[in-house]
Amino acid sequence: MSSGRRTTAGPHDRRVVEHYRRPGLLQLIERGLADAGEDPMRPRLEDLAPLDQFHTRGVEATLGLAALAGIEWGERVLDLGGGIGGAARVLAARYGALVTVLDLTPDYCAVGKVLTARTGLSARVRHLAGDATDPPLEAGAFDVVWTQHSAMNIAHKERLYAAAHLMLRPGGRLALHDVMAGAAQPIHLPVPWAAHPSISHLRPPEAVRAAIEAVGFGELHWRDCTRETLEWLQARLAKGGVAPPVSVHLLLGEGFRTAFENLARNLREDRIRVVEAVFQRAGR
Repeated sequence: MSSGRRTTAGPHDRRVVEHYRRPGLLQLIERGLADAGEDPMRPRLEDLAPLDQFHTRGVEATLGLAALAGIEWGERVLDLGGGIGGAARVLAARYGALVTVLDLTPDYCAVGKVLTARTGLSARVRHLAGDATDPPLEAGAFDVVWTQHSAMNIAHKERLYAAAHLMLRPGGRLALHDVMAGAAQPIHLPVPWAAHPSISHLRPPEAVRAAIEAVGFGELHWRDCTRETLEWLQARLAKGGVAPPVSVHLLLGEGFRTAFENLARNLREDRIRVVEAVFQRAGR
């Protein structure tokens, strides 16, 4: 177990939780599924994907990162900042992974647990509320630490990557797909992860790379996917019109389109970049 655990959330944590908090989220999802002609009590992974793959390039990015990380059947995965569990359910269903989702937002954990049960994956996916920089879990218990679009809300990158290192067995991998700072600053707000600069904490790719290596990881893969991310986002924004019944607008509320337009603008202006990478903890 990690030491020095905080027992109460700090002001930063509370601001992040408030940003993501959506009262009645499960009911909104149920209504959206019903409006789309799907069974809210027995949703398929593809029914949920437009909503629960809450990161750029959607399920395509999740599958791509899984391939890059070499996820194998039955591996133990810790998804830090895993939201309502979209990536975790894909890893469990397609790769037989045993996934622990740790997220700071209790609403997301509660909804994620219900969706996991309704997709028949409770035996392989569990949801916990907690701080990604101080996981309430056994050290060395995981083969893979996974994080997609969650580090942007975490100021203490060194603590995040040190926690990932602690959670992994020797030879385990850190798989990440994250938004990082571009050459031009500041970013345009709001964006999906922040409406205020106090909860947006981006560092340039080279600084993130250095922070990860400093805690004892060796790099296996590093890929800038900014251009394809922008192309993916622009194609979706070009469709315009009303959002489909099940999509990330249920998570972001009325300001979702502005947030995604700013996301595209930040990508175009090199204010943000998107990177996929895999690192390995030393030892076997």
